[in-house]
Amino acid sequence: MTIRIEVNGKTHDLTGDPTMPLLYALRGEIGLKGAKFGCGLGQCGACTVLVDGKAVFSCLMPVSALEGRKVTTTEGLMQDGKPNKVQQAFIDEQAAQCGYCIAGMVMRAQYLLDRNPHPSEAEIRAGMQANLCRCGTHAAILRAVRRAAQA
Repeated sequence: MTIRIEVNGKTHDLTGDPTMPLLYALRGEIGLKGAKFGCGLGQCGACTVLVDGKAVFSCLMPVSALEGRKVTTTEGLMQDGKPNKVQQAFIDEQAAQCGYCIAGMVMRAQYLLDRNPHPSEAEIRAGMQANLCRCGTHAAILRAVRRAAQA
């Protein structure tokens, strides 16, 4: 069975198990390494990507559910080879310690800001709640989201 998905504007034909999680396809089949395997249960957010503009846990999304849909990963946010405003805000605020969760955090922040370009502090906290950082850089991550909202 072949499943055709669009990732970061490029079409990919995937063959094999249609129940394969999108995360495995992104990393193993397509070669994108931004989204990370954290828990495999949709509880940490390290694997967050956008599907048709909505933040999803790619570890839970089977590739069979993606036919004709558009997937965006952190690599796809780049603009002319440079970080977009959300990515740049995370860099400027030095929001990563180990860096493992950051791609998922960036994608969650992008989703939040796409829906609400000027969120309040409470809206930022609520919007980012689905993603976890085990290193405790939440304060820097929140500063990065505020910075991106102001950019």
